[in-house]
Amino acid sequence: MTTRTMSSLARHLVLLAGAAFVIVPFLWMFTTSLQTRAETYTNTSVFPTAWHWENYARAWTAAPFGQYYLNSIIMMIGVVAGHVVCDALAAYAFARLEFPFRRSIFVVLLAALMVPTFVTIIPAYSIVADLGWIDSYAALIVPRLADVFGIILLRQYFVSLPAELDDAARIDGCSRAGVFFRIVAPLSKPAFATLAIFSFLFAWNDFLWPLLVTNTDGSRTIQIGLAAFVGRYGTSWNYLMAGTLTATVPSIIVFLFCQRALVRGIATTGLKD
Repeated sequence: MTTRTMSSLARHLVLLAGAAFVIVPFLWMFTTSLQTRAETYTNTSVFPTAWHWENYARAWTAAPFGQYYLNSIIMMIGVVAGHVVCDALAAYAFARLEFPFRRSIFVVLLAALMVPTFVTIIPAYSIVADLGWIDSYAALIVPRLADVFGIILLRQYFVSLPAELDDAARIDGCSRAGVFFRIVAPLSKPAFATLAIFSFLFAWNDFLWPLLVTNTDGSRTIQIGLAAFVGRYGTSWNYLMAGTLTATVPSIIVFLFCQRALVRGIATTGLKD
């Protein structure tokens, strides 16, 4: 066996071990969702003694999960659209426009990435409460219409595009907005796809903020709804795992269909200053 073959074999073994660490928790979640509640506490085997597929139907009817899914979808669409539009406009300003203290403001944005989310939770909640938005879609969407990560990601991509394209369009009579929508945006589809995927995962899996600003089933999201299976005297692990697996499926589907765009967007996002 040659050295090259051994090296390739070693890499594949490492990749298989890494894949196992990722897949095993999902396998455990899936098998637990098919057990009875008693088996989740007493069964020593990973696989259930009987396959209770009805757990998924019971988990779906245990709480208004249809409403939870609708709320999560509405919040996700609003957050993703806000990130793509607002972050793109701000990123274009930092990448192409000249205005006072541009670099200083951008440095402040970079520093904002190091501020923990928990530090801004209380002020954000106070503002939302003063506006009377508690328990509404506005509370779920408006405070998160833009984020620093998306601005920096898109700004770095826009900077990597040749400025001569903008100059040529301006000479032909194109306005600044026309340059953005007709030249920069079409060339930045990989970056937009990357931002949209990250924004989707962020919005769909968000727990803390929806927990704070929602009080009724009419506005709660799917992640909050899963708490219905956690009671004072015990947790229905089989139903909780069934609901969690159902809530995870959209994220898996989006990643599988968009992973090429995600990899391409990250790989082609420039680091030019």
